[in-house]
Amino acid sequence: MLKKITAQLNILGQCKRYGVSIWQCPQFLFVVMGVFIILVSIISYLIGARYIINPETVVLIVLIITTILFAISFIITRSFERLAEASQMKSEFINIISHQLRSPLTNIKWTFEVMASEEFKVSAEKQEEYFVNVKENIARMVELIDDLLIVSKIEQGDFSIAKREISLEDLIKDLVERYKVFAEASRIKLNFYSQENLPKVLADPSLLKIVTENLIDNAIRYTKGGGIVELKLIKEKDKVLFAIKDSGVGIPQKEQKYIFQKFFRAENILKERTRGSGLGLYVCKSILHKLGGQIWFKSKLGKGTTFYFRLPIK
Repeated sequence: MLKKITAQLNILGQCKRYGVSIWQCPQFLFVVMGVFIILVSIISYLIGARYIINPETVVLIVLIITTILFAISFIITRSFERLAEASQMKSEFINIISHQLRSPLTNIKWTFEVMASEEFKVSAEKQEEYFVNVKENIARMVELIDDLLIVSKIEQGDFSIAKREISLEDLIKDLVERYKVFAEASRIKLNFYSQENLPKVLADPSLLKIVTENLIDNAIRYTKGGGIVELKLIKEKDKVLFAIKDSGVGIPQKEQKYIFQKFFRAENILKERTRGSGLGLYVCKSILHKLGGQIWFKSKLGKGTTFYFRLPIK
């Protein structure tokens, strides 16, 4: 909470985050308007004290004026903040799309140009390798488009949920088996522990699958070869707690407050050149919120990250 307040008070930092000048920055405008309101309140009091005999009436008038001005100030500042956020998201969206779609499209284009060219004699073995490359790049684009569609539904409130009793243990077991090949190819151990006789949770299985897939995929992707990814499922009072711990690159302390924002990717992740849209964790948090759950994490740079989420029992 203290870190969040400190971040909000860092006006220059907020302006830099939104990518706007200081005179367009919502936090700076709020400070300017606050100073203006204080001056207006002082002037109102001095004028009232001179022309109105009853001091209580003067105080009441000043309080009313100050309250109205603060309300107007808050509304205006929030409007500027929404505009700044929209501008920021637009820039980030264009940046993500240009990078995440341009790269696979270029690879596909290059592959087919080579295969169609009369100058290059491509062997059958090499053709198969090229087709695998095309398949992987198409899957990458489909994954990004799927994430964008989910985010669009979340933003528009058009997010249908079909809750029913499901076994979170069975769902995770299936995903662990599916991801074992991916993990082994990266020389990563994938371990899963589940408490006995776990109760079922009330959730939408398709949405919960998206959440767990994102967390498992991230844990493996951001763990270097030879590392370990541990998954744990236990009962905690009237809820089921899921934890996934990796021994990967971790998240820098200064960037942890942004981790669930749309399109955000930490600097150390960008340096690793690990593909991703920056939408996965935003989607996870939004889905769990809709399902009545919570998500949080603990991380240390270079030591790994543990993500947790809770879901209510049926």
